[in-house]
Amino acid sequence: MWGINKKLAVLESRGEKIQASIVGAGQMGRGMVSQMMLMKGMKPAIVVDINPELAKTAYLHAGLKEDDIKFVKTISEANSWMEQGKYIYTDDADIAAKANLVQVAIDATGVPEVGAKFAVDSINNKKHIVMLNVETDVVIGPYLKQLADNAGIVYTGSAGDEPGAVMELFDFADALGFEVRAVGKGKNNPVDLECNPDSLYEYATGRGVSPKMQTAFSDGTKTMVEMTAMANATGFIPDVRGGHGAVGTAKELADIFRLKEEGGILNQYGIVDYINGVAPGVFVIVSTKLPDIKHEMEYLSMGSGPNYALYRPYHLTSLETPLSAALAVLDHQPTIVPTYGLVAETITVAKKDLKAGEMLDGIGGFTVYGTFEKADIAKQIGAVPLGLINKKTKLLKDVKKGELITYDMVELDQNSLIVQLRKLQDRFF
Repeated sequence: MWGINKKLAVLESRGEKIQASIVGAGQMGRGMVSQMMLMKGMKPAIVVDINPELAKTAYLHAGLKEDDIKFVKTISEANSWMEQGKYIYTDDADIAAKANLVQVAIDATGVPEVGAKFAVDSINNKKHIVMLNVETDVVIGPYLKQLADNAGIVYTGSAGDEPGAVMELFDFADALGFEVRAVGKGKNNPVDLECNPDSLYEYATGRGVSPKMQTAFSDGTKTMVEMTAMANATGFIPDVRGGHGAVGTAKELADIFRLKEEGGILNQYGIVDYINGVAPGVFVIVSTKLPDIKHEMEYLSMGSGPNYALYRPYHLTSLETPLSAALAVLDHQPTIVPTYGLVAETITVAKKDLKAGEMLDGIGGFTVYGTFEKADIAKQIGAVPLGLINKKTKLLKDVKKGELITYDMVELDQNSLIVQLRKLQDRFF
């Protein structure tokens, strides 16, 4: 993203701004709106939430006055007010995907079904689409990327989210000619596979996070989803189902992520994993065979080798997302996409004993959580991608706590768009 600040400054000097729409005005969406207001050449032109007051609050917290913002119910209203320079808020995501002046649409919902519809609608209306919604991407990302490619616009994951942050390190190391051996992320809370929105209610609300979102973090699902996106973008695979989840510090990364015969934990190189105790942040493990590079790496306090850790000790989540939007519009370049198709999957595991006839819920809920596995193995065993599970998913067989849920065990919601798009992806990709 070198030089993106200068390109945005040129836009600003011309009196122009990139017109962005944002769906989702929770914690991430509100932060994004405020950050975008500080940037040159960028405008959060439309903010959408099912609770429109949250969308309005995002603008007010960003320093706008009541007279600057307008609530709209129709696309024609949105087009009219935007032409007059007003900021728009609404509860209708169709407006964010279809308004005339919008150049780039951003999904900050984290809901697979919502992300599927919004991405398809945005692409069909020739809007670049930035997904701060990895949950959708890991299920139908290859399909959405192809749809965007065919439309001549950019489909991309987000800078600041851990997969995007990993991709920046990966591209940096790969461009320099290092051998990249592993990529991964830190985790900043212990995995609790039994947690649910009720058990985490006080903790989550005390942190200003929704209990459902906190559950997805605490039961490890979010980490699995993020690692799946990393795998699909780099071609790297899970070394073991769910990852090793070792414990260590940033200084120990290069030693931990070695082959077992070298004193580390890995069965092979070219893998994705996570580590407890190194958070926030992301890392790549690199190596080189050339003696002068080894000498300089040691001189630069990068360790004695043969592996070296490149570690970024922060990722600013939605605050960085506007950079991906700018990159898409100005350079027609994605931050992270599933270049290798489905290399890994986030598959579904029963959170507790469940009975035939029960309805499941999905990410951040009471009944299931996600783990990640190689895509070919997931296909072989018929494991259900977690993003296809919703509250209308019916269990057909008894399932024990900790058991993988396979397609023959469930009746999926056939009215779900993401279920139907996944069928298309499975057929054609």
